[in-house]
Amino acid sequence: MEKIALIVAGGIGKRMNSQVPKQFMLLKGLPVLMHTINKFHRYDTGMRIILVLPGDQIAAWKDLCEKNGFNIRHERVTGGETRFHSIQKNLDCIPDQCLVAVHDGVRPLVSMDTIHRCFTVAGENGNAVPCVEIPETLRIMDEHGNRPVDRTKYRLIQTPQVFISSILKEAYQQEYHSSFTDDASVVESRGYDIHLVDGNPENIKITLKQDLRIAEFLLQGMEDNQYHL
Repeated sequence: MEKIALIVAGGIGKRMNSQVPKQFMLLKGLPVLMHTINKFHRYDTGMRIILVLPGDQIAAWKDLCEKNGFNIRHERVTGGETRFHSIQKNLDCIPDQCLVAVHDGVRPLVSMDTIHRCFTVAGENGNAVPCVEIPETLRIMDEHGNRPVDRTKYRLIQTPQVFISSILKEAYQQEYHSSFTDDASVVESRGYDIHLVDGNPENIKITLKQDLRIAEFLLQGMEDNQYHL
């Protein structure tokens, strides 16, 4: 079954107090987004890669590609008002029977093993969503105060979230709801069970300035130890 990576990069750098979109910020000398695209290309050099960007960032992205000699083949499409609308808008260009990995453009440290697990399980069960255990103590806050909860019952959810495209297309025909925080929640709302697989702890989402420093440290460690990148 054909594999497609739909990489969504709609950040504007607001939480970093930067005028440079976070996906364009440098990580070991290259924009974060180039590291992300390279991971999927390395996993499967024949994979179709579709990059979703705000319309006003596409020209800047083209300039960055030229400046850095970045020639991995990928398609550039424009996004929508929200992440949900960005994906909904661009599903028409994807065949009905293929595997689609929807991935955050600012998760450049996803491992090859995680990508492989997601595609394999999605091919068998219709979808696959990577997750990691939570090592810290958790407390829940409500109108009665706060109290500890059993952290073993919770998982941190990552991307790529991989789906058979027909399922993803059906799910995204519905109207947007604020409870749709990721693709799994959209698909689950249509009655599908979500299949969790192991992610990799390094697969952090770069949101704040310190995340860039952490990502650089992790990336260096993965390279030094020859981990599966």
